[in-house]
Amino acid sequence: MNLIANLKEMKNYFFKKENIFYLTFILIIFFLDRLSKREIINNFNESVYFINDYINLDLIWNIGIGFGFLSTDSSLLYSLVTLIIGFVILVLLYIFISSKKIDKIIYSIIIGGALGNYYDRLVYKAVPDFIDLHYNNFHWFTFNVADIFISIGILIFIARSFFIKY
Repeated sequence: MNLIANLKEMKNYFFKKENIFYLTFILIIFFLDRLSKREIINNFNESVYFINDYINLDLIWNIGIGFGFLSTDSSLLYSLVTLIIGFVILVLLYIFISSKKIDKIIYSIIIGGALGNYYDRLVYKAVPDFIDLHYNNFHWFTFNVADIFISIGILIFIARSFFIKY
């Protein structure tokens, strides 16, 4: 009974008027990621689509986590990693709820991107990555819009920890 009361209290706090902006921001990031991935998945029929000397579109399906780390054919390991990622997202949401305004923006950026990739892990059993940055023969890891938001959020978080002290 106490758990149900705590969940109701958390729901009431989560959907406070001040948090609606941040939740909307999370949803906008999530849907921007979904839109970009849907367009690539539905319309990509070349092995590599050349944009310019530095960017290609190259659809690959990432079954690992960032940069293909922990890629495996083991469905047990994939499910375990997916479960851990889901738990991390829940922890981030909890931290988000109890954060100050500047931190809420940072966590919103990270959570929006993380939810985009998590959705793909659940629906497609892999994350579609398609942005290929390169210079001559050097290619960065292929990534997607969600990865951009996650990276931006983490960089802002790190910068904030150096420059803003509470």
